Amino acid sequence: MDMLKTLALFVVTALAEIVGCYLPWLWLKQGGSAWLVLPGAASLALFAWLLSLHPTAAGRVYAAYGGVYIGVAIVWLMVVDQVRPTTTDWIGVALCLAGMAVIMCGPRTAG
Repeated sequence: MDMLKTLALFVVTALAEIVGCYLPWLWLKQGGSAWLVLPGAASLALFAWLLSLHPTAAGRVYAAYGGVYIGVAIVWLMVVDQVRPTTTDWIGVALCLAGMAVIMCGPRTAG
């Protein structure tokens, strides 16, 4: 159950990071309102806070989170950007998630 909670927290964290970057991108690249920067900044602050909720060493959390982030980014590509991911996109996600699993489930030594 702890692994599912961690995965869910990673997904929410990834969404906060993506939204925090996407909103300023809309302003800078798509002619959106400059006011998009404020919720974008709030979303990035939420992202940083969510990362702090993990009890594991920060470096390990960041490394494992990266695998989930990549998967969420590809789903974002499909849902928000309306771009169909390629087979190699999905293979890359699978490889990243496998790497994340190795990092998170590997044995720990003291020290």
